[in-house]
Amino acid sequence: MLRFIIRRLIQSIPLLFIVSVISFAIIALAPGDPVYMFVSPDKASSQNLDALRQELGLDKSIPERYYKWVTNMIRGDMGNSFAYGKPVKDILFEALPNTIILALAAEIFAFILAVPAGIISAIKRNTAWDYTFSTFSFIGVSLPTFWFGLMLILVFSLKLGWLPTAGMRANYEEFVLMDRIKHLILPTIVLGTAHMASIMRYMRASMMEVINQDYVRTARSKGLTEKIVILKHALRNALIPIITLIGLTIPALFSGAAMTETIFSWPGMGRIVISATFMRDYPVMLGDLVLASVTIIAGSLIADILYAVADPRIRYD
Repeated sequence: MLRFIIRRLIQSIPLLFIVSVISFAIIALAPGDPVYMFVSPDKASSQNLDALRQELGLDKSIPERYYKWVTNMIRGDMGNSFAYGKPVKDILFEALPNTIILALAAEIFAFILAVPAGIISAIKRNTAWDYTFSTFSFIGVSLPTFWFGLMLILVFSLKLGWLPTAGMRANYEEFVLMDRIKHLILPTIVLGTAHMASIMRYMRASMMEVINQDYVRTARSKGLTEKIVILKHALRNALIPIITLIGLTIPALFSGAAMTETIFSWPGMGRIVISATFMRDYPVMLGDLVLASVTIIAGSLIADILYAVADPRIRYD
């Protein structure tokens, strides 16, 4: 397993290089000049614009700028933000824990609800339970994130007043944990619903395939109760593709968090990157793309490791 992990990490190096080249080229060749975002119209003379381009390093050719950026990145220097004048690393890593909290909460929420629903839907196939959960899964996948988030805010925040509308915590310091949990509930539901619906559909299909296997029929023929047959014999094998799916959805959670963080003013990476995109803050955008690429590679690796843990027959040489 260790050799497999090391080999995968080595293989990821050229992949990260290709992603960095493509990402840098797309951002650098995008229409528009970022210097106009940081100069007031009354001071936008050609001399001031040229001076700012030189200060930001935008006066050099794209290959020169890429070489400087990638060599700094290898040393751990992501550059400075055009908009904030702060190191990009400080900006992103300050917001990263908040995004991780939201993504993990959404993943746990989706898994806890989707797995039992998928099992019930499979063992009670073509019943009211199955139709109800299947309908819910289709609705969950189809819900627009922005609309769903606004509806939850309207009902639970503005109408009922049960939950806060935005942010990560209130201004007071008492009961900090409960306050943060209350702020986390609505973003978690919005971000986790689509993933819950997907996991539910996969769980149903996987369980339906497993319960028709010979070893499950053998367990039933021995007189075991249906509960023991499902939980002890069928569930472990049915969870194998679900565990793999969860590992692969980690990057999707991070990318989907951008819209959710914007709706609820959650101080995470997605909200920062959307703001950076509007302001043409290239260093922040590039730093986020690098972190996103690392997250995707890590998610794929985690999926492979979890697959081997769940199924002892899998061995990586």
